[in-house]
Amino acid sequence: MRFSSEKNKGLLIVISGPSGAGKGTICKELLKNRDYWLSVSATTRSPRKGEIDEKSYYFLTKEEFETKLSENDFLEYAEVYGNYYGTPKSKVIEKLETGKDVILEIDIQGALKVKENYPEGIFIFILPPSMEELKNRIIKRGSETSESLMTRFKSAYKEINYVSKYNYAVVNDEVELAVTKIESIIITEKCSVERFEQNILSKEGLIHEQLND
Repeated sequence: MRFSSEKNKGLLIVISGPSGAGKGTICKELLKNRDYWLSVSATTRSPRKGEIDEKSYYFLTKEEFETKLSENDFLEYAEVYGNYYGTPKSKVIEKLETGKDVILEIDIQGALKVKENYPEGIFIFILPPSMEELKNRIIKRGSETSESLMTRFKSAYKEINYVSKYNYAVVNDEVELAVTKIESIIITEKCSVERFEQNILSKEGLIHEQLND
């Protein structure tokens, strides 16, 4: 009997963390290094200049979105300022079933909803080197007033407490090092016995009970 790692089910890798932790930068670097598929969100808001349907977002009407909601076709969703945003379940599952690893960059509340609906995903929490550094990164964006800066910083401080809900935590002090750690996590997960049983033993017609005979 020959065991092969080819065409196994892909991994859903959820990258999350507080604003300013650098999860967006990390995801861009991950996509440069390997052939991941970046999950695209759906929204009912109108496209902005330069945005492309099915690349920037899946642009849906409110009726289309609500139909998909009734069909349970979102891993998570939220309504923000009168518009819906969500992660299409069917698109993600389709890619996973072909063996493609899927990267999902999302906020903490969305990540926890995804975990409820797809607990076999890999949930990675991105942490800043320190709260002072997090504050500096938010300031450098230059898009915050003093009041909104403090609101965002206080929110980030609370969000860090959610790290215990995740499978892994990665400190983003150096982007390249953080990316290397995440890639190591992915390799480790692909070699776990649980996933081996799911992807290989089931294909070979072997069941767990037989191994115990």
